[in-house]
Amino acid sequence: MYVDDMIITGDDEKEIAQLKVRHRYFLGIEIAHGSKRIVLSQRKYALDLLAETGMLGCKPTATSIDQSFRLSAEIGETVDRKRYQRLVGRLLYLSHTRPDISFVVSVVSRYMHDPSKGHMDAVYQILRYLKGAPGKGLRFRRSGHVNIECYCDSDWASCRDDRRSTSGYCIFVRGNLVSWKSKKQSVVARSTAEAEYKAMALGVAELM
Repeated sequence: MYVDDMIITGDDEKEIAQLKVRHRYFLGIEIAHGSKRIVLSQRKYALDLLAETGMLGCKPTATSIDQSFRLSAEIGETVDRKRYQRLVGRLLYLSHTRPDISFVVSVVSRYMHDPSKGHMDAVYQILRYLKGAPGKGLRFRRSGHVNIECYCDSDWASCRDDRRSTSGYCIFVRGNLVSWKSKKQSVVARSTAEAEYKAMALGVAELM
């Protein structure tokens, strides 16, 4: 095994096939097999994170971030940088099966070099959201078509620090979500149309 790649080798092909079928947990990702679908989740990983942060008994929230809330570089009460980086790192890994937190995690990760109390509060908002549904994940199922679809969007000048926009896309193959990303654009968009075209270019590049 190297990082997240694993090779199974041996002289018994039947045993290797059975091992793959029996496999249920790998690198924090739980795999549930069904006759017509496969579900990937990180429920135990999410619950362990909540327990580690003392949030297992917290009151859950319906959203990972308030729509009107905007983070920025703040000059104020600082927090433990190593703790903040560890929490955000754990959330980044959790987003492998949780596209619903991809955007907000990308936002809080921008401030890992100098986090403040406001940034940490945003991280705890994500944790309260996870408490409400720790078992959410990805579902792959058979479909009667072979369509490949891409959906993309952007906001405009949402970052208060540099006025850059954020692109987002998600790609479906046969109706199953296989790729997604939320990323701040490299330059300032002069209009909403320009920000949308940049998001579209990012999505099409991944689609191709």
